Amino acid sequence: MGLSSCSKGIVNAPATHQVELEGRGVGFIVKDGLRFKDLNKNGQVEPYEDWRRSPEERARDLVSRMTLQEKAGVMMHGTAPTQTTEGVTRYDRTLAARMIAEKGVNSFITRLGGNARFLAEENNALQEIAEAARLGIPATISTDPRSHFQFTLGASVAAGGFSQWPETLGFAAIGDAELTRRFGDIARQEYRAVGIQEALSPQADLATEPRWSRINGTFGEDADLAKKLVQAYIEGFQSGGNGIGKDSVVAVVKHWVGYGAAKEGFDSHNAYGKYAVFPGNNFEYHVRPFEGAFAAKTGGVMPTYSILEGVTLNGQPLEQVGAGFNKQLLTDLLRGQYGFEGVILSDWAITNDCDDACLNGAPPGQKPSFVGFGTPWGVESLSKLERFAKGVNAGLDQFGGVDEPDALVAAVNAGKVTEARLDESVYRILLQKFQQGLFENPYVEVERASKVVGNSTFQEEATEAQRRSLVLLENKNKLLPLGANIRKVYLHGIDGAVAATYGLTVVSTPEEADVAIMRTVAPFETLHPQYMFGQWQHEGNLAFEDGNADYEAIKRVSAKVPTIVTVYLDRPAILTNVKDKVSALLGNFGVSDSALFDVLMGKAAPQGKLPFELPSSMAEVKAKRSDMPHDTAHPLYPLFFGLSY
Repeated sequence: MGLSSCSKGIVNAPATHQVELEGRGVGFIVKDGLRFKDLNKNGQVEPYEDWRRSPEERARDLVSRMTLQEKAGVMMHGTAPTQTTEGVTRYDRTLAARMIAEKGVNSFITRLGGNARFLAEENNALQEIAEAARLGIPATISTDPRSHFQFTLGASVAAGGFSQWPETLGFAAIGDAELTRRFGDIARQEYRAVGIQEALSPQADLATEPRWSRINGTFGEDADLAKKLVQAYIEGFQSGGNGIGKDSVVAVVKHWVGYGAAKEGFDSHNAYGKYAVFPGNNFEYHVRPFEGAFAAKTGGVMPTYSILEGVTLNGQPLEQVGAGFNKQLLTDLLRGQYGFEGVILSDWAITNDCDDACLNGAPPGQKPSFVGFGTPWGVESLSKLERFAKGVNAGLDQFGGVDEPDALVAAVNAGKVTEARLDESVYRILLQKFQQGLFENPYVEVERASKVVGNSTFQEEATEAQRRSLVLLENKNKLLPLGANIRKVYLHGIDGAVAATYGLTVVSTPEEADVAIMRTVAPFETLHPQYMFGQWQHEGNLAFEDGNADYEAIKRVSAKVPTIVTVYLDRPAILTNVKDKVSALLGNFGVSDSALFDVLMGKAAPQGKLPFELPSSMAEVKAKRSDMPHDTAHPLYPLFFGLSY
């Protein structure tokens, strides 16, 4: 018996407790006094539609009903298509329907911004399209981190209305596993409230190469601390340490493995940065944080783009291909030695060609773009069909950032990979959807989303973490906390309205002030602006030197008045030239003006300890080994340094 769309309800039965169902693109069937969704629209309750059965049994049944094309579609993790109309960017329903119905894609990264209500409405619309497809397989909607300060295209999303916490480096500075677990739990609630079920995080990479541009997403350079916090983070996101359940956000730990040992600090999104190097023979150290992820039963693992130079496994040198194509890393080490049973999701665009602009940078006068972007490191000479086959045979379950199931179908038809091998991957992917309860109800309550996301309780906990994460590096003459004699302040990069709420008078010149308070960022260079990612990534020099805008301001202001400087440490800045010029110096990993003033005024004390050493010179950075932690000869501030008051 079918019911109308948008039906929702609970039927009590003596033998089995009815689970809550919601469907908008399907009818319902009543059998044995219980209600089931007719996902394949045939009027029968198939095993995969029967919520009384185990997720494992249901997943096996569904795989058996799928065409080769549909299986290949499940193994694509596409980008949810958008369109902008009258200034509003939302999902493109037509393109989404084509991806789902024609290609069989039902995993999508969302890069959509907006308030909680809007996100919930849009994600519900995507689910309605998915539910109307032949088998009614719900969409899995994933995201890069949304809960912090830094926004980097391809690595994170602007926080929007979500509670705003310090970067993961800030959690490392605090070092409190329970706080990290609580953050994950709050982010989990916010994600699920808007219909996001998968987190493309955390980064278990180690910050052993100070020049690397993706340090801000790590837990620093100490493997034992990172292992502890990675485990806590995943337990928070997945709602416990027992794997995927109804309330989980699937965590995809990344990047397996050794990404942080970036050669000369260049990132592997770029052709010029495709290698990670291990001159210290320290590969096992980079594996250690992932052991925390395995202890937490992480649902997913994402391999690194990088080709690992100088690594031997089981007496054999690693094949010189990106990790997504490396059977030694995925099948032998990850599946075999560590027994990982979840989904291995490739990083984005590893099967795409890297065209001339991708390889050599955009020609003069041409803006870099994602057109022609790819990361097929080590397999450039293979055809697209061969890359898909090599990735699957190496151990991949799903391909990130692409929606080309036809290439995978062709690989099966050409005998490059077996359909039985695809069945293994499709089973793993579908199993998690069943475990999360998405087949019963993939929709979210729009009104509730606004009450959950960024609520005052969550934000106060986030702000307290910001305060705790501040690292006090210098406090000459015990200037901090500021006393009652400090009333006139000169500000640089700070909102004067916030300072006024603390009873301070903002003046327009350093000469008028009792003290100056300055926000700065760790120095960087844009060495390769002609590359798509090179134009955003912070590369090169870490030192405050003549010509650096922040450093010029520090020199000018500190010559006139006692000066407090806080530096946003997305990478380990070299503060040698700053240390002697300032009266107080603090490292931050994402802090609001109000949280900063709470600490400066003594309402809270800085508790952070450096999650990486701060080098004393670029010469020592260049001399250190990329795979070794705290390896500079004379660090200005050592790992775990931090004062308080």
